[in-house]
Amino acid sequence: MWERVFDSMVRRLIVRGRLTITGPDGRRRSYGPGGGHEAELRITDPGVYRRLCLTPELALGEGYMDGTIEVDPDALYDLLALLIVNRNAGQFPPWIRGIDRMRFLLRRWAMKNTPLTARQNVAHHYDLSDDLYALFLDEDWQYSCAYFARPDMTLEEAQEAKKAHIAQKLMIREDDRVLDIGCGWGGMAITLARDFGARVVGVTLSENQLERARARAEAAGLSKRVEFRLLDYRKLDEPFDRIVSVGMLEHVGVPQYRTYFDKVAELLTEDGIALIHTIGRLTEPSAQSPWLSKYIFPGGYVPSLSELAAPIERSGLYGTDIEVLQGTYHYARTLEHWRARFEANLDKVRALNDERFVRMWRFYLVACEAAFDSTRQGVFQMQLTRRQDTIPATREYLYHPPVAAPRQLEAGE
Repeated sequence: MWERVFDSMVRRLIVRGRLTITGPDGRRRSYGPGGGHEAELRITDPGVYRRLCLTPELALGEGYMDGTIEVDPDALYDLLALLIVNRNAGQFPPWIRGIDRMRFLLRRWAMKNTPLTARQNVAHHYDLSDDLYALFLDEDWQYSCAYFARPDMTLEEAQEAKKAHIAQKLMIREDDRVLDIGCGWGGMAITLARDFGARVVGVTLSENQLERARARAEAAGLSKRVEFRLLDYRKLDEPFDRIVSVGMLEHVGVPQYRTYFDKVAELLTEDGIALIHTIGRLTEPSAQSPWLSKYIFPGGYVPSLSELAAPIERSGLYGTDIEVLQGTYHYARTLEHWRARFEANLDKVRALNDERFVRMWRFYLVACEAAFDSTRQGVFQMQLTRRQDTIPATREYLYHPPVAAPRQLEAGE
């Protein structure tokens, strides 16, 4: 029965490109008119049909992880891109649309993200072995969208360009006190201290990241300028001239947006500037992927701009600049680099984890790349102030900085 239901469902879903499925009995079926993305998969367990009919996104990811759904690694992108295109163009059965709607309505309950659950969620993803992240990130350990100011940039160059672009928006003055919310492995904080003379406090909930960030600051001779704390941002109660947060808002959750932006407003000095960099949904709000929520980012959520506008307005902050970086260009290319490095280091990845983990991480990187290539996600860079006249009246300062470059600090200064 479930195989027949699945067959009917896929015929209604695939209206662009072509999907070929080989069943456990060896029989092949093709769906779609052809053209565009074409992909193949093999189902080795009849029980997969039922799971795909009830929870298709979750079942597809789990089936690939477990090997009950087989896809050639080089063809996984084409499969996921094909499915994303048809999810937007085709038609899912009413019960799947109903489940998605229920998950969306319950998202506030699922993403309460108290201080305890927030730390558990961060540990789930970021307290994996640093050896894994070293295999695919750039030399500065930037785990967020790079900024490809030129198409021929390396990943390292694009990540440096991202930090420079953010620093220009922050208009940092020497000895400004800067807060980095969700500081990761310390790259942004170290850059702002070393290249712009800031005094930076970085906060994280990841013990792994804290340890490495402190070691990196010490090695750079910046321990007097950069302080890293294992601390929830909600517990801070001191003023900062500048606040930066890169790739952390995705972990805050809808119920905490008001708390987050109220805290930014509370901590920011009267002439201060905040820059919030986050993945953003370019369409109306919708439920997060159940597979990503279960295996990669528990408690995470990609917001639409409409969900951020109200809490920003209520906090008393001014949105002085909101830039949308094209996901199809900047983040898709970032993920393309990460995926290529991951695949090039598979032997080392397998030495750290089992094959199921390797499949899970590949599925994650490929799915995210395909999602950004679909044009439905981008990156928001939101510049916020307490006074509208804090920044210049035009954006010239971002692209034509003063002739005098920021002074690089000497080690130990």
